[in-house]
Amino acid sequence: MNAAPSPTPSPTLTFSSEQRLDDGVRERRFSLGEIPGILWTPATTGSAPVPLILLGHPGGLDRMYPRLASRARHAAADGFAAATIESPGAGDRPRHADVDRARADLRHALASGAPVTDDLVDRLVLPVTERSAPEWRSALDALLALPEIEGPVGYSGGLIAVGVRLAVVEPRIVAAGLFAGSFVPRATFDEARRVTIPLHVLLQWDDEGNDRRAALELFDAFGSAEKTLQANLGGHTGVPAFAGDDAARFFARHLR
Repeated sequence: MNAAPSPTPSPTLTFSSEQRLDDGVRERRFSLGEIPGILWTPATTGSAPVPLILLGHPGGLDRMYPRLASRARHAAADGFAAATIESPGAGDRPRHADVDRARADLRHALASGAPVTDDLVDRLVLPVTERSAPEWRSALDALLALPEIEGPVGYSGGLIAVGVRLAVVEPRIVAAGLFAGSFVPRATFDEARRVTIPLHVLLQWDDEGNDRRAALELFDAFGSAEKTLQANLGGHTGVPAFAGDDAARFFARHLR
């Protein structure tokens, strides 16, 4: 897979609402064609545009909003804009029957103790990755056209397969903070060898829904000269607060 320009023409970004959060951060909801999204910008940007962090998530923008807003406010405190879009097949977006069936099969496998096969992971993750990457690139086109935002750009969180894909195909992303908390298709390991940007990878050692061995193998596969693995005890939602501080320092080094 070669890096290619994002799809053209890009859908139009249209803002639908605006509010100021209690720390002064400006939050705007937007749509990019049929795709909902949210943009956060620092309370005072002055006349100079600011770098941007794209906030990945597993889907369900309204459900994920408290965590996304918290991450965005931390980014704004460091002088960065942050933006996210709804995932394919999530929230109010059209469902994808094949992915829904794969998700049901995954729940059954986990509940019964059956192995999570490579085929099941591929059916669950690859279709979302294939749809997500072009949408993120279109969103980036539209966001960087705004006068208050400029590069460099970072990517943070979300499905790790999506983050890896974007790190390979999107040259405007110069650093990525990845969360090893989702299943990894075998094809993603091949893509990881082509990743060269700085990486900060977070792994929860006792994550009940994550294959720790696969996460460590993926980290080893990354081709980046600068890559950091931060592993902490605890489950999927037990990420310690200081881990967020370490990720913030990582982005501060590479986006300023």
